[in-house]
Amino acid sequence: MSERWKTSRELLKRASGALAGGVSSPFRAKFPVPLYFHDGQGSRLEDEDGNWYIDYTLAWGPVILGHKHPALVAAYRQAAERPLIYGAEHRLEIEVAERIQAMVPCAERVAFTSSGSEAVQLALRLARAHTGRPLILKFEGHYHGWFDSVLVSHHAKLDEMGAEEAARAVPESSGQVANALENVIPLPWNRLDLLERVMAERGDQVACVIMEPWLMNSGGIEPTEGYLRAVREVAHRHGAVLIFDEIITGFRMAPGGAQSVFGVTPDLATFGKAVGGGAPLSVVAGRKEILELMFGGGVSFGGTFNGNPVSLAAAAATLEILAADGGRALRETNERGRRLMEGMRAAAARRGVKMLVNGFGAAFALHFTNTTELKSYRDVCADDAERLRQCLFGLLERGVYALPDGRFYLSLAHTDADVEETLAAVDAVLAAI
Repeated sequence: MSERWKTSRELLKRASGALAGGVSSPFRAKFPVPLYFHDGQGSRLEDEDGNWYIDYTLAWGPVILGHKHPALVAAYRQAAERPLIYGAEHRLEIEVAERIQAMVPCAERVAFTSSGSEAVQLALRLARAHTGRPLILKFEGHYHGWFDSVLVSHHAKLDEMGAEEAARAVPESSGQVANALENVIPLPWNRLDLLERVMAERGDQVACVIMEPWLMNSGGIEPTEGYLRAVREVAHRHGAVLIFDEIITGFRMAPGGAQSVFGVTPDLATFGKAVGGGAPLSVVAGRKEILELMFGGGVSFGGTFNGNPVSLAAAAATLEILAADGGRALRETNERGRRLMEGMRAAAARRGVKMLVNGFGAAFALHFTNTTELKSYRDVCADDAERLRQCLFGLLERGVYALPDGRFYLSLAHTDADVEETLAAVDAVLAAI
């Protein structure tokens, strides 16, 4: 391998003697080259070998403003001059919650926690308490965190899932308790007929229907026309809670998330990543009567770091920028992302490479596939993983850093010049492969 990443390879070897697997999250081990970074600015990162990259990973999504944004630096500095945590209430909790209420359609009430996985667990517990029912209905390929109760049929193999009309619940991890599968019904996405059938048969036991409103964890797949609204109607007809997992789409697709773009308001929604601009923060927002079950309704919930001042200082600064001028900066970022997507499609056509680019602008994914349209996770199973790996490795060599599953995230800091430089790298890589 090239001497380009000599220091990163040495650090990974050293880390393997102390950190389990040599990395802090197993997902990071899947990069073509696990890199060690020490600095960054705006849309760029610098690794330990002194190489600079246009960063499209954005720490797997959170860095919506770009690296070291002045407003975030100032917010962190101010927060560091006060106690880092109180374990009690402070003004920022109110201010950030009110800001989210003003931005997000479903947010009658807000609750803070630290990670997306935690937020989902709270949402599921609230839904079960509200309905008095046990079952969770989710969709194949949708990711809602790594806990046993919902890590089901996320990235299962095609032959494990069974026929679409009789989809099987597939566990995703060794050590996962088998009886977790008893409480989850998985279905192919964008198949309203199958949802109607299952809810007609078992709807009186379904507490909630949960989904990513735009499937970003499995390839950037768009909901079909009218699908989100129809799912809400079916869920409500059978007395189930509708949950949008907006960990990725929230404060990235639009200031009000996907629910504001599609005009479909869920009962509950989970947010993470972009909401804190890079700080560890997640949110559950939704109907007052459901959220208030934590206070007098018997729902247990807690967390030492919930609503901590450092994360909320970052969130306050981030949300102020995203909300400014009617969300103009985020609209421009999504438009820039769409231009990048179109340029990639054009490069693939020019080089005779069968490649799809799916997403909404500020988040999208590459697919090397003979499939002409992606409607569900099952379609993604036909992707050529080796060709994707070659593409990502070639881009890395040319200073373009994307996620190992082919996802690209854009921040407010990405520029037209970044787009042009990236398209030149993409064209060269596609010509080579």
